[in-house]
Amino acid sequence: MSPSKNSYENPLESRYASKMMLALFSPQYKFSTWRRLWLALAESQHELGLAITEKQLNAMRQQLENIDFEVAAEQECLTRHDVMSHIHTFAQAAPEAAPIIHLGATSAFVGDNTDIIQMRGALDLIQSRLLNVIQNLAHFAREQRHQPALGYTHYQPAQLTTVGKRATLWLRDLEIDFHDGAYLRETLLLRGTKGTTGSQASYLQLFHADAQKVVELDRKVADKMGFSASEPVTGQTYSRKQDDRVMNWLGGIAQSAHRLTNDIRLLQHHRELEEPFGKNQVGSSAMPYKRNPMRSERVASLARFVISLGTSTAITAATQWLERTLDDSANKRLSIPQAFLAVDAILILLADITDGLLVNRAVIERRLRQELPFIATENILMRAVEAGGDRQQLHEVIRKHAMEAAAVIRAGGDNDLLKRLAADSHFPLKAAELDKLLNPADYIGLADRQVEDYLRQNILPLLEQNADMMDLNREEIRV
Repeated sequence: MSPSKNSYENPLESRYASKMMLALFSPQYKFSTWRRLWLALAESQHELGLAITEKQLNAMRQQLENIDFEVAAEQECLTRHDVMSHIHTFAQAAPEAAPIIHLGATSAFVGDNTDIIQMRGALDLIQSRLLNVIQNLAHFAREQRHQPALGYTHYQPAQLTTVGKRATLWLRDLEIDFHDGAYLRETLLLRGTKGTTGSQASYLQLFHADAQKVVELDRKVADKMGFSASEPVTGQTYSRKQDDRVMNWLGGIAQSAHRLTNDIRLLQHHRELEEPFGKNQVGSSAMPYKRNPMRSERVASLARFVISLGTSTAITAATQWLERTLDDSANKRLSIPQAFLAVDAILILLADITDGLLVNRAVIERRLRQELPFIATENILMRAVEAGGDRQQLHEVIRKHAMEAAAVIRAGGDNDLLKRLAADSHFPLKAAELDKLLNPADYIGLADRQVEDYLRQNILPLLEQNADMMDLNREEIRV
């Protein structure tokens, strides 16, 4: 057995998340970003007049990706400090720059700024995956906008809807998530160059009390790292409410995904709707006939995990002390990356599910036939009154036969309400007239129009405006 199989393996890495998301939270990406931040700091200090040479900057540029992780690990064993270990490692790789690496900075300069950069990159990937699912559901809703289906309230048969209209309920949740993500990205700022307690005192010393250069340094570093601005005020760290904002957004996507796949699981129980099922897929080791909604169940499971992580960032944000405390660090290393990895996996699964939903029209129509006579009773009553009947007497006739028809259904029979009414001498409508009142399309209200209006007004503009973010390469689910 290989050594790697003798220790715990995180399933988010080995089974669920994409290589793209894993790369964003990899050591290589993290520590090369530290080096890019050190370079941006040194370049900005050079531009503002500090004695930093182009030779030193070039030495740093040449070693941005060349990280000796063994040396870094050895240094961390000695120093018990991850930032110091990588300062030493970078200095060994670029000795000319050793005197000016991390000049005036505190550990949070690389740690916090990198966290923000990673979260923003991961947010962009999640947004692209959201668009994939939104596009799939929009196509599905349009195709199924006219298909009548039994609606449910309290999970009991209610008035009719359409298959496409139900899909817009899922779409609306995801649309909200996408807009929330867009706002979050716009307002997610770099920590910047704020110094040890956020006062920028060390930088003020470096620039000999020239406050304008200190302010300009902060702006330059943000610009070099691709941000329009940095946080206006911080302690040693940016406010941990930013992490909680990100987690709340991820938790919101998890809520939407959980709700969507719960609906699919309920409808698959009725065989009205089914998630894709592979040619060689096995539903059960014991029951060969089964078609379990495995993907939807996995989405629900991962979503539950993400939602539970929200308590970590909330408590962390609430329990920070003064200018900083370190009890956030280990928690952040776990909660934020794992939430992104899990939501990445969720949306890969959702893209697969929504690209291949199977609508079983015959099953839907059979259920409609069973329930529509009950749902149509108000229309039947009004038509019978028009035919000359007394409304109160007819109501009682319908109620009596409806109760008896329901008893037949509970005993395993078919809904015979219309036959009972047609055979009742006190009821003015006969079989042919009653049958005309059972066209399902007459009971869907504006459901089909709502689908068309919603897609045209909300979803199509969203997809068009964000077409450049679409991830056209469908990510395959791994298990």
